[in-house]
Amino acid sequence: MSDPVAIGLFLGWASDRALGDPRRGHPVALFGTWAGWVETRTHRDSRAAGVLTEALVLAPPLALGVAATRLPGPARALATAALTWAALGGTSLGREGLAVHDLLASDDLPGARTRVRNLVGRVTDDLTADEVARAAVESVAENTSDAVVGTLVWGAALGPLGVVLHRTANTLDAMHGHRTARYTRFGWAAARLDDLLGW
Repeated sequence: MSDPVAIGLFLGWASDRALGDPRRGHPVALFGTWAGWVETRTHRDSRAAGVLTEALVLAPPLALGVAATRLPGPARALATAALTWAALGGTSLGREGLAVHDLLASDDLPGARTRVRNLVGRVTDDLTADEVARAAVESVAENTSDAVVGTLVWGAALGPLGVVLHRTANTLDAMHGHRTARYTRFGWAAARLDDLLGW
């Protein structure tokens, strides 16, 4: 394997398997903070405002991805590895899924209901054990596509730029792609971009 992008993707994936997510200052969380800061200044109830916001939010990380793509071989491999490790969430996702399993296996339904909240965005207080298990499995499956497979596919296609593009677009969809009064029109661009990349 001599391709620097392939090496970088493998090293990034292996780093995620070995280390999981950074405990503090997670790059995806920092990106979310940046996106939130921009949104407070640009939000309007319109698709145009949403398109402008997504463009402004994506510009710095995509510039980073382009810069990393232009690096010479060994440096490109290292940059790809670092970006891939920061983007992937498979190990932490697996740990959360196993934690819910262990609580259910020990008949700790209240604990499982509480722990599954780390995976799902809905009220879990009244879920049965089967419903908790189903929620955990569905969330792990969906997020494996979003936080592992899709990022690796786009990394293979576009190198470090693909890694950054997929992960940031997916994060913006999670933040803005909701059918609520605030986001139905504003979040249209985020939702459609994530759909396109996920397709």
